[in-house]
Amino acid sequence: MTISAAQIHNLSAAIHLGLTAMRKPPMLTAVEYADTHFYMSSESSYLEGKWETLPFQVAILNAMGNDQIPTINVMKSARVGYTKLLMANAAYKIEHKKRNVILWQPTDASAEEFMKSHVESAIRDIPVWLNIAPWYGRKHRDSTLNTKRFSNGKQLWIRGGKAAKNYREVSADEAIYDELAAFDDSIEKEGSPTFLGDKRTEGSIYRKSIRGSTPKVLGQCQIEKACSESRVQMQFHLPCPHCGELQALKWGGKDEPFGIKWRDHDPSTAYYCCEHCACAIENHQLMEMQEHPAAKWICKNSSIWTKDGLEFFNPDGTEAATPSSIAFYVWTAYSPFTTWAQIVEDFYKAKGDRSKLQTFVNTTLGQPWDDDTGEKLEWEELHRRREMYPSGKMPQGVVYVTASIDTQDDRYEGRVWGFGAGEESWLIDRFILYGKPDSKELLDKVAERLNKTYTRADGLVLPIGIICWDSGGHYTDTVYSMSKRLGVHRVIPVKGANVYGKPIANFPRKRTSKGVYLTEVGTDNAKELIMARLHIQPDPNHAKPGAIHFPMDDSICDETELQQLTAERKIPQRRDGKIIYRWDNQGRRNEALDCFVYALAALYIAKERFGINLDKLAEKAIAKPEDEPQQAAAPVKPKSSTANNNWLKTSGSGGWL
Repeated sequence: MTISAAQIHNLSAAIHLGLTAMRKPPMLTAVEYADTHFYMSSESSYLEGKWETLPFQVAILNAMGNDQIPTINVMKSARVGYTKLLMANAAYKIEHKKRNVILWQPTDASAEEFMKSHVESAIRDIPVWLNIAPWYGRKHRDSTLNTKRFSNGKQLWIRGGKAAKNYREVSADEAIYDELAAFDDSIEKEGSPTFLGDKRTEGSIYRKSIRGSTPKVLGQCQIEKACSESRVQMQFHLPCPHCGELQALKWGGKDEPFGIKWRDHDPSTAYYCCEHCACAIENHQLMEMQEHPAAKWICKNSSIWTKDGLEFFNPDGTEAATPSSIAFYVWTAYSPFTTWAQIVEDFYKAKGDRSKLQTFVNTTLGQPWDDDTGEKLEWEELHRRREMYPSGKMPQGVVYVTASIDTQDDRYEGRVWGFGAGEESWLIDRFILYGKPDSKELLDKVAERLNKTYTRADGLVLPIGIICWDSGGHYTDTVYSMSKRLGVHRVIPVKGANVYGKPIANFPRKRTSKGVYLTEVGTDNAKELIMARLHIQPDPNHAKPGAIHFPMDDSICDETELQQLTAERKIPQRRDGKIIYRWDNQGRRNEALDCFVYALAALYIAKERFGINLDKLAEKAIAKPEDEPQQAAAPVKPKSSTANNNWLKTSGSGGWL
């Protein structure tokens, strides 16, 4: 029997194809595989050519390929190459690791289009993938618009995500959800898409779930919800070329101290302002920063970090366990496919149009759109409504005075607030004293300011009553000692508790073992109250309950004071599946706001624990004839030391309210 050359060729090809499935090439990481084999096809790429993984893509792609990480979530903007990462990962899993992969698109139509424009062109242009696709270029039962079956026995399914039937009768090693935010919350009332889809991987040894999307509306966005469920949430931190400090890139804006900035309303002047040294970083330095050895992904919750998505480390550099679930956040500013100037240009195009602005937030900033339309208070408005207080005097409405001190590593910042009927309030004084916080010299200066008295327009002299002093940080014992020195019932050490529902001031019944009344302050509730009251328009000539007044005196209330007072925004966060709003200064200085919170807490301690009644004090002041000498109410004398008694003797007219 004679065998023809054609038969020999066909037999050789069949043997080669059969042996291909048994070949065990050296195991590569996902990035190594992509950089060796992946190709960007002309039908689905801005630039056709051989793939090279960018620095900000390395950890994401390697995490997709890392068998020790079962769940990957990616909240992204446009222009970061995410679809290409998915295709590189799919080729890596099917051809190199020999896994079955199913990928869902939001609809059947988008699934078919994805198969045509991305999958089929990738198979054609990646030789190692084409080698296991003998049917490519012709009609074959192993090549349909929703399934590709390869000669190594592995399959790729591409399906639409709206129908429950598309989540059945498939056994895969890996489930991928592309543009998850566009999926329905529940698929035909059978459950969430990730719940139904991940069921398809339950029998796999190397089961994996990859979810990625540009976000949509906060609270309704599935990728935002999925990311919130990951304990490890990563942002790419880059070293400043000037100071070397690490930072995740942020959008910025006119009121932000750092981020993308530009000059004279001209987008072409866009640069990045470092949050540590305030130096200008130019766009052409971006790749240098990303390629720097110090650049790394850092978890915003635990500070666990990684450079490559393969090895993870604790903040001290010791090796950390590989997380079972991880979320990556990446946006357009990291991408070399656009420029910071173009980002600013896009912002100007969207500015003033709510729907366009939402698109900008979602697709450029990579953030969920916050549909909360609550009014934001700007510091300029407070600056415009400052008032002329009586020359060298307090306004007539003040009947009680509190103070607060914020402890910093190199200074103490204090504010003195006056309160009247209906908790109407006036900023009375400000002091910022520099020095070593535990030095006697600096503490004596603080004590001197706290023993100062203030005179009302009608001659009434008021000392400072309750004082709340921030005891957090490194100088807790110093604050405790000052409480005992100036009076444990007068100087109250406080610590913040930013948990909704906490009272503004939770004054304890007993002293601590250190001998002080350490008080927990419900900072979120206090800030909520302050921000609501700042919206009340004060009237210098008539009482208005809750209104807040500021003096037209730059030594007490300048632009910086009001910027700090309005520094915080309510930032949405998902907790236990629900959206809550938490106050966050986002890196801005906020000492003025903290001091107001503590001064308000001091007022509540005075009212709730020492019986101060602002309305009655105001009525008493009004009832006195104008020519009768004004005196402060009888003091509430603390159970205290000689230091307290000495303070009462020198405090002016009548002592401590």
